[in-house]
Amino acid sequence: MAGGMNKRGSRIALADRVRDGQPVASTAPARSADVCPARHCWVADAVDRYGVKRPGLLAEWRQGPDGWEGRVVYAAQLRPGEWQLVEEWLPADLLTPL
Repeated sequence: MAGGMNKRGSRIALADRVRDGQPVASTAPARSADVCPARHCWVADAVDRYGVKRPGLLAEWRQGPDGWEGRVVYAAQLRPGEWQLVEEWLPADLLTPL
């Protein structure tokens, strides 16, 4: 179908488009409920203790007793030659945006 839903180069959501420089009034619900909270990150001091930053997925934040902590999932080599997924709460200073 010509001009279908997957038109290349068009990355603006329909609700966010404007006509003639004027914003369009939107009746759509707030975007925060539609946006996935998960973010990519680097995990320092991984549980396997190899000293290498591991790519991870930050799922959520919480306020801990010593400051902010992030709940992350990442792969670590827990046994020689075997990689496993680890999920843990880590201090914010061990997490870096990807």
